[in-house]
Amino acid sequence: MEAQIISMKSDFFKALAHPTRISILERLAKNGEEVCVCDLIEDLGVEQSNLSQHLSILRKQQIITSTKVGLKVMYRVKYPEVLTILEKVQKILSQQFQEGEALMRHLADR
Repeated sequence: MEAQIISMKSDFFKALAHPTRISILERLAKNGEEVCVCDLIEDLGVEQSNLSQHLSILRKQQIITSTKVGLKVMYRVKYPEVLTILEKVQKILSQQFQEGEALMRHLADR
């Protein structure tokens, strides 16, 4: 059972492990509401077929959900906690950058 849970966690992070999918989630986070797939195509500048593949991966992991409104397909983040994960990663990257800057200053002062 433990191995299955670890595998599920790994699959979840794999779904996040692509720049386009991160861009999708950050775009969905901006609005906080449902976003039309047509707006995602325009905002992200990707081909519809490519976007569909990425959306499918995020849907498979239940990170996003979709609803059909007339002819439009609307997407939203299913679990806002995913956005918290992205915010935490941003903080870690910022800290790493600051540490790297401090090291570079130290080396330059030698």
